[in-house]
Amino acid sequence: MEKSSLGELKLFLTEDIFLLDEDLESLTKNDSQEIQVKPTQTTAISSPLPSPVAENPAQEEEVQEPIKVRGKFEKGILILHEESSLADPVMDMLVKMITAVNHSMSEVGLLSSEELEGRTLEEFQAINAHVILKFGRIKHPINALPIHEYQPHTEDETEYLFADSLSMIAEDGNLKRKLWASLKSLFNLA
Repeated sequence: MEKSSLGELKLFLTEDIFLLDEDLESLTKNDSQEIQVKPTQTTAISSPLPSPVAENPAQEEEVQEPIKVRGKFEKGILILHEESSLADPVMDMLVKMITAVNHSMSEVGLLSSEELEGRTLEEFQAINAHVILKFGRIKHPINALPIHEYQPHTEDETEYLFADSLSMIAEDGNLKRKLWASLKSLFNLA
């Protein structure tokens, strides 16, 4: 390290710096500036300190940016789906399903598994959905919730329904009937 860089380090490092014994001896011999040294019992650094230069503000902004929901999401009904994009027949089935429970697509928000990947449960809860319909396997901590498939579940002020992927349901009549029975129960339909 250059001598001039020690003075510069003092400007932005506010925490104590711990040095190895060898580094301390060479520093005190070569540096005429006064250095405050607090003796410690450890002589080795177990893990390197994070470098302030290595921090990337753009990465922090990405993490803090809220999750963007596709759709108007007017009534707080959130649909999580495994598929990266929904094929036309699957989307048609989804529209019919939402209409059958007396809602419209303008009241619904959509999120794919890819859009949720790497997001925390806190970020997800910040969306403030009132009804969450999860279809298929989602790469997110929401899977840790103790919810059984096709059984409506209420936790705090949010209602949940987990089911198979929309693609599987679209191809299987039995799964469609099972989903319809669950939706009737969730949305209080006779």
